[in-house]
Amino acid sequence: MTEMTAAAAPLPDVARLSLADLRAALAAGWRDYRRAPMFGGFFSAVYVLIGLGFVIFGAGTVLWTFAFSLAFPLFAPFAAVGLYEVSRRLDRGGAMDWYKILGVVMAERDRQIPWMGAIIVIYVLFWSFLAHMIFALFMGLSVMTNVSSSYDVFLTANGVTMIAVELVVGGVLAFILFSLTVTSLPHLLDKEVDFVTAMLFSLRVVRENLFVMLVWAGLIAVVTLLSMVPLFLGLFVTLPVFGHATWHLYRRVLT
Repeated sequence: MTEMTAAAAPLPDVARLSLADLRAALAAGWRDYRRAPMFGGFFSAVYVLIGLGFVIFGAGTVLWTFAFSLAFPLFAPFAAVGLYEVSRRLDRGGAMDWYKILGVVMAERDRQIPWMGAIIVIYVLFWSFLAHMIFALFMGLSVMTNVSSSYDVFLTANGVTMIAVELVVGGVLAFILFSLTVTSLPHLLDKEVDFVTAMLFSLRVVRENLFVMLVWAGLIAVVTLLSMVPLFLGLFVTLPVFGHATWHLYRRVLT
């Protein structure tokens, strides 16, 4: 990982968003996807391939599950940067050149994106550890049961309680991660700031627009989940649209 060279910068002001801004960002994201579908398909393939690899190779194998779980936060930020760069070029009328766009993505390895990937990896590892601790706490000796062949253990009082706690804790942790990253990645591409400044700005965006960002997070979660049903193939559309839309939403929060 490269050294952190970006200087800390004062946080910019945050505009107040409305649901109309979400609709406008989604419309702009759909427009960008239709104008440059080949880039959307290329960068979303990173997510789809990691997801398919997790299902094909990771199911029931601890080593492969661990490997693909770490591959996502390491490579996904670079794919997201590619989508943001496409939207930035479309906004500015720049050339849609594969070499230049991929060059921007590759250049990020010497900037702040690797640090963001490292933070996400640490966060995911903590999340996984906490999930296992909750499972062990509630299930006790039930862990001796082969849960892959018998789900009756989850219908007990402890099992139902464990599932409820996992969902609540997982939801909270997911929203915290969302709050740290929702605008930080496009911010790092757009400005010469360090990753801590970018994350603090992202947290401020969420704090100042809590209801709107809750809606945005829920929309992303639901649509992405539905897109994963047909072998992750729906992600070839939804991910680039949301990626482009995130860039436009980021631009809207800058006053």
